[in-house]
Amino acid sequence: MPAAIPRQCRQHTCPATTTARNGYCDAHQAQASGWMDERRGSSTERGYGGDWKRTRERIMRRDKGLCQPCIRNDRVMPAKAVDHIIPKAEGGTNDDENLEAICKPCHKAKTQAESLRARGVGRGPDF
Repeated sequence: MPAAIPRQCRQHTCPATTTARNGYCDAHQAQASGWMDERRGSSTERGYGGDWKRTRERIMRRDKGLCQPCIRNDRVMPAKAVDHIIPKAEGGTNDDENLEAICKPCHKAKTQAESLRARGVGRGPDF
């Protein structure tokens, strides 16, 4: 198999080159994705251990594996995750009433809106 062609690191202003599939040089591999940030803690440390997995399965069954925001907008999409309606960072809980099945596009848009709201940039779309 031919060697990969080196390309510039994806980290803004980094002059290093890399052949890594994710596009980040050795110095920026840990920054390649936020989930690798040590300050964030493991999924279990953040409250997503065995209890969460059982809760997730229960909510997916309750919502029949369908994205609830899409259903509210007269669309039908398969859900890939279970999300907090009111984010935990904004006082939400893990109660079933605060959880819903959600598809990837809706989850991405909702998370982005929550992030902007947390930074005081704007309100974002309602979900």
